Amino acid sequence: MKQTLPHLLQKNVDSVSRLRIVVLGYIVRGPLGGMAWHPLQYIMGLASLGHEVYFIEDSDDYPSCYDPVRGLTDTDPTYGLQFANSIFEQVGLGDRWAYYDAHTNSWLGSCADRIGEICATADLLLNINGVNPVRSWWEQIPERALIEGDSVFTQIRHITDPVARKQACQHTAFFSCSENIGLAQCSIPDDGFPWQPTRVPIVLDAWPVTPFVSDSQGKFTTVMQWESYPAREYNGISYGLKADSFASYINLPERVGSILELAVSGAKTPSNLLASKGWELREPPTQTPWTYQQYIQQSKAEFSVAKHAFVISNCGLFYDRSASYLASGRPVVVEETGFSDWLPTGEGVMAFRNLEEAIASIEEINSRYEFHCKAARAIAEEYFDARKTLSRLIECIMNSTAESRNHPSS
Repeated sequence: MKQTLPHLLQKNVDSVSRLRIVVLGYIVRGPLGGMAWHPLQYIMGLASLGHEVYFIEDSDDYPSCYDPVRGLTDTDPTYGLQFANSIFEQVGLGDRWAYYDAHTNSWLGSCADRIGEICATADLLLNINGVNPVRSWWEQIPERALIEGDSVFTQIRHITDPVARKQACQHTAFFSCSENIGLAQCSIPDDGFPWQPTRVPIVLDAWPVTPFVSDSQGKFTTVMQWESYPAREYNGISYGLKADSFASYINLPERVGSILELAVSGAKTPSNLLASKGWELREPPTQTPWTYQQYIQQSKAEFSVAKHAFVISNCGLFYDRSASYLASGRPVVVEETGFSDWLPTGEGVMAFRNLEEAIASIEEINSRYEFHCKAARAIAEEYFDARKTLSRLIECIMNSTAESRNHPSS
């Protein structure tokens, strides 16, 4: 499904002037629709504000290119390059992306021949999730912001891995999508970096409200990885993943009258056990960003647990996936990570901390479904509109004092 969004390029800058911005992200190496949406929200959102935005990705120095057709991860970016080219053409930014292949020391992509000029004139670099190394050519950009969305694991990595810490030190500003970071109620390990809270952006024009049409009662769904990497332990505390959160809710389907479906990936997924407990299972719809989007829009609502580390640290993170459900007019029933400290719950967003609260939340959605659908979109518009979240982020970066940008040396 082609995403025709010419209006995203219309200049609409209120609080800051037009900037040249480089977004470092993960699309070529991870060519999956759900994963691509996260950097796309930044790129499309910044373009809609009138900024001159370029997406750049780096192969890094190890085999990191996943090819879902071959089922391999190696150094060949062929599939990912085709994937990225198709996506950027469809969102009207076909001339704004490039890929650096460190294995062949070559630049690829539509603006590959302009990298020198882009580096020399860019105002700001946004490194989304820190999955790209900051090469020497990026260091000439005056403002370089690291934006992390995997709290606890990011901070432990900076504490325990000197290489990761050195890479983080190449940035001038630090932002976390965990909005409780630095507050008394949050126990994210302190890595010494001056993290500031930010919020996941959702390009509302790209996520319109769609009517829920179903011949039956519909499904509560989510898209998830069972285990994306190993759990971590720090200072005697074990920080787990979604797999570690799920045990408390394994019997949920037999306790509610709704269909619960997991679009789940991961070699360690206990598919037989989940199916025996009443969970419907399917492969994640991640062929393109649009198949991922269609899956959300065809769902009745979302039900999802959170990573165990997010729950026990009370970090306040709210997933961009859940925000996309909200923008589509779909209520969400999601495990509490402390986000209720800043996000209203009970209408459109139902937070739970145990099985009984999860059951009550699903029953509440079913009892007043249309009410919660309207509330869901209203929350997306108030709290996750990319025009608001990204304007605040850019203004915060550009107005930072030299003192606030100081960070630990390597």
